[in-house]
Amino acid sequence: MRLVSYTLNAAPDVPARLGAQVEDRIIDLTALATADGAELPADLLTLIRAGQPALDEAGRLLAKRLAEGASLDDGHALAAVTLRAPLRPGKIVGVGLNYVEHVAESHRTLDTGREVPDRPVLFSKPATAVTGPGQPILHDAGLTEQLDWECELAVVIGRRAVRVSEEEAWDHVFGYSIVNDISARDQRRSGQWFFSKGQDSYAPFGPVVVTADEITDPHDLDLRLTVNGEVKQDSNTRHMLFRIPRLIADISSGVTLEPGDVIATGSPSGVGAGFVPPQFLRPGDLVEATIAGIGTLANPVVDARRP
Repeated sequence: MRLVSYTLNAAPDVPARLGAQVEDRIIDLTALATADGAELPADLLTLIRAGQPALDEAGRLLAKRLAEGASLDDGHALAAVTLRAPLRPGKIVGVGLNYVEHVAESHRTLDTGREVPDRPVLFSKPATAVTGPGQPILHDAGLTEQLDWECELAVVIGRRAVRVSEEEAWDHVFGYSIVNDISARDQRRSGQWFFSKGQDSYAPFGPVVVTADEITDPHDLDLRLTVNGEVKQDSNTRHMLFRIPRLIADISSGVTLEPGDVIATGSPSGVGAGFVPPQFLRPGDLVEATIAGIGTLANPVVDARRP
């Protein structure tokens, strides 16, 4: 399933609802449950925390509705809704330097090490950094003149993971989405990345969470990022240094991963700092991050200091 959180354009102040995207329609899963006399969590994070039975019930309800009528007349057209960030994670674990070519460009332009890491390079982004599809990335010229982009596959955790092995790791994956790991390159502090990567709006997330059963091989997905329509990043997840099972095993060896947590699995080459001369985001830019099988996450860049 392609799960979303959405509001109706006609009622933007109503809390976001849990839906499923089917072609160009959004089906309200909570409404399906009510009509069927069933129970289903009202939001995606609660659904994930409820475990496999809740996901199975959502799948049953959606399959029943599709079998009853392919017209989906009770759904909403995509143009009639606003997709929100799918959920607010308890934590976002970022992975740095996880593509070989990005290691090289980072060494050349960002003073990171020359050698390929022998274990995952990890950092965190707070939940307050999350913003949804179409929502602004805030550019504050008083804080940065080097606002950069990074298109990344996001892994959404479905089951609590504590010291799991690589062989067990897949059992803890709920699904996949997109994170644009926005970074203020000139706000790194003595090698620490938290403020550089953790400011408000620095984690665009969405537009959907695709359940794990829908992605045959998460290590064979094309990634592309454009700024104002111009391609900046173009790669494939097959080029990850540390694959998803290794990341989950490494992180969970000392940090408990909980349902709804997100791992941003790293950026390929083509970040703004890597261009000669460097290219950085400015107010008025439109950034679009696309991953095959998931969709496109588009966000405008706006002046944070202008009302």
